[in-house]
Formats: sequence, structure tokens, C-alpha cells
Amino acid sequence: MRTVSQCGPMLNPVELFVGLRYLRAKRRTRFVSFITLISLVGIAIGVAALIVILSVMNGFEGELRNRLLSMSAHGTISGSHGPVQDWQTLVDEVNAEEGVAAAAPFVQIEGMIQSGRDLLGVMVHGVDPAWEDALSGDLINMVEGDLGVLAPGDRRIILGRILAYDLNVRIGDGVVLLIPRPVGDGTLEPVLERFVLGGVFEAGLADHDSVLALVHATDAAAILDIGDAVSAIRFRADDVMAAPAIAASLQQRLGDSVTTSDWTIENGSYFRAIRIEKMMMSLILSLIIGVAAFNIVASLVMVVTDKTTDIAVLRTLGMGPNGVVRVFFVQGAIIGWAGVAIGVVLGVVLATYVPVIAPFLEQLFGFQIMPGDVYYVSRIPSELEWQDVTIIAIAAFILTSLATLYPARRAALVNPAEALRYE
Repeated sequence: MRTVSQCGPMLNPVELFVGLRYLRAKRRTRFVSFITLISLVGIAIGVAALIVILSVMNGFEGELRNRLLSMSAHGTISGSHGPVQDWQTLVDEVNAEEGVAAAAPFVQIEGMIQSGRDLLGVMVHGVDPAWEDALSGDLINMVEGDLGVLAPGDRRIILGRILAYDLNVRIGDGVVLLIPRPVGDGTLEPVLERFVLGGVFEAGLADHDSVLALVHATDAAAILDIGDAVSAIRFRADDVMAAPAIAASLQQRLGDSVTTSDWTIENGSYFRAIRIEKMMMSLILSLIIGVAAFNIVASLVMVVTDKTTDIAVLRTLGMGPNGVVRVFFVQGAIIGWAGVAIGVVLGVVLATYVPVIAPFLEQLFGFQIMPGDVYYVSRIPSELEWQDVTIIAIAAFILTSLATLYPARRAALVNPAEALRYE
């Protein structure tokens, strides 16, 4: 007759049945079952919280990326030895690169801007609306006016909303640009140029809205006295995440005469900060799953203590130590895996409907989570990434499975003779 322990290393029906039977609470083990339920709920909450928080962080990262790129390009190509002279040819070269949606020239100037007694720092971008419309015309959020007001020689300027507010200027008011222009001997000479406010934009980022101004590329080149040259060529990719690869390909194809860059380099500090925040939030929320895993250990240890006689009987009937391990592994794994499965479903649903749930809660409780007068982003964005869900689920599966090993091994070490001596 074949004994239970001779059924091989795989889980057999007897071990599965006994493990599932121990999950059902008897009157004297209700407390153990309560601890088990708390463990399952804790794992589910931890997994769901991790998925929701990471999805919200991904949403904020996407929102930040969109706002950053609304007033800048996905990548730039500048001359290695100064302004780009034959920029039309370079634009054609960039547009010929696979994955590039549009390219346009621009002139960049740093200086000061004055209106009345107010003098503020400014970053001036000289753009040509004929080229810029294809590059970022549909991304720029114009509050007043449009890019069409910029014409060569008209001396029109478009300011960020905060910059216009700080200068206390309105459409038609005049402002003065104070630009340090390099001269032949390596020194700088101040250049004063008067412009008329022709429009106001709002990117939704203080770094843009408070310092950025747009003028026509011809006017900007005249201030720097670089003739028909431009500072660089900007490009927009079909896929924003492919911009680094496109910039590297352009660098290799065009050689050392140009220097390429992309948005991940120019705005690297923002995204490093978000990655650090995501990592810290993940570590903190993982403690919830860790505590729940320890609850599994505690509940299984109590079950082992309570079932010592049963374990001795099973050993006497022929179940080996490994079979006992598998019995308690079944019990702990089902608790952990059920918690993970519930947490994944709950987390995916909440992460998907966060933009709907948050306004409902705001209306229900009469408060605003992110007031528009305090935050640039007044809604909670969410971007569910299945890679994050998979990693969280696998990590939680492994952690909860490991939590069953100590109680299971402890059960396997029960001595049948000692356990049944006084029975």
C-alpha cells in the first residue's frame, strides 16, 4: 500500500485537502482565523495602495513632461562652434531622420526685462511662427493673442503669464529688453531693445511662466548681431520617449560639427526627483505588505501549536516532513496569494478611476484636494503601467510565500512520539 509520503515531491491531494481544511475556523481557533483575515486584508491594502500611488506618481510625471515640453522641444541640435549659419539645410537633415515629426530654428537669449521700475530676469526664445506652428503651435496654451503676432521687424513679444503679471503689463504695453551681447574681444556690451506686448501664454510651470518670453527669430538674431544664423534647431519626435535615441542617431550621422541634446538631459533634475519620490513611496508602502506577512507567520505559528496532535497523527500515518511543510505552505500561500489577487484587482480599479473618484470625494466632503490657487495641477492624474502592477504582484507573491517557510518547517520538526505521549 502506498503511503502519503511516497507520492513524490509535488503537492498531492491529501496535502492540499489538509491545508485547505486548516483554513476553516473552529470555535476554539476563531482568534487565529481573525489574525488570518487581518493578514489577508493587510496584504490586499498594501498591494492596492502601491498600485494606486505609483499610478498617480506616473500621472504626475506625465503631466510634468507634457507641461515642460509644451514650451520646449523634444531635442535640440546646436553648432559646436557657435551659431548655426546654414540652418535650412540642417532642418532638412533633421526632418529626414526617422521618427522626427517636425523641426524648427530658434534663437536663445538670456537677459533682463524692464517695465517701469520692475527689472526681472528673462529667457528669450526667438522663433519663427511659420516653422514653430508645426513644432509646438498646438501645444502652446495662449491666454491672449497667438504666435501670429510675431512678425519680423514688428518688435512684438509674448510673455509668460506670471512674468506679465510681475511686470504689470497688458497687451499693447511696452517693455525693454536689456541683453548682454558678446563683442569681438570677448567682452560684453549692453543692448537695450524696446518691444510691445502682443500675447500671453501659460505653460503651467513656474520655470516657464515666470521667465520665458517669445520674440520673432529675426528680431532675436538682430539683437545678438548674428545675421541670418540661429542658436540651434529644435525637433519634435513622434514618440517622446524615442527622443534620446533620435538625438544620438543625429549626433552620429551629423558628426562633430553639431552637439545634440534631448529633454531627458535638459530636464533631468525634475524626473530624478520624481523617481526618488516613487522609490521612497514604494519602500514606505511595502512596509504594509511586510507587516501583513509577519501576521501570516504569527497566525501559522499559532495554527502549528494548535495542530500539534494532528501533525503527529499525520506523521504516524506515513506523511513525511516535506509533506507537512507542504500542508502549511498551502495554508499560508492561499492567504497571501488571495490577498495579492484582491489587492491587484482593487488597485487596478482605483488607479483607473482616480480622476473620477477624486472629484466625487471632493464634492461629497466639501473640500478640494489640490486647490487651483495653490497648485499648478488642480486634478489628480493617474497613469496605470502594467509593468508596475506585474512587479508589485510578483514581489508580494514571493514575500508572502517566504513568510510560510518558518512555520511550515517548524511543523515538520514536530516529534510524533512527544506529541502523542499524553493523548
